[in-house]
Amino acid sequence: MTAYAIGLLHPQPPLHEDVFVYMERIQATMDPFGGRFITHGKTPEVHEGTFDGAVVILEFPDMDRARGWYDSPAYQEIIPMRADHIPSVIMLVDGVGADHDSAALGAALRAAQRG
Repeated sequence: MTAYAIGLLHPQPPLHEDVFVYMERIQATMDPFGGRFITHGKTPEVHEGTFDGAVVILEFPDMDRARGWYDSPAYQEIIPMRADHIPSVIMLVDGVGADHDSAALGAALRAAQRG
């Protein structure tokens, strides 16, 4: 099942030179794990709550490859280039299949909650 790496970034302009190097090197760290950008540094249109940063979403074929990428020596080496200069929240999350049914999930959760 597809998995995603999501970054909520709070850039502090101007960007540090390290961030440019990070951007130049990240794709090569993703390639061995089948990763690709879904969105990269886009400012979201916020409808609820507040968020003043940018969003990055990476897609991987599955959670094992998403974890493999994040934990890889190649990616671990470049993390400080971003993390030292851009406050961020980084997370990995499983996607849902094409047959996902929100109504069925809601009903199952309701039933489970009732015991």
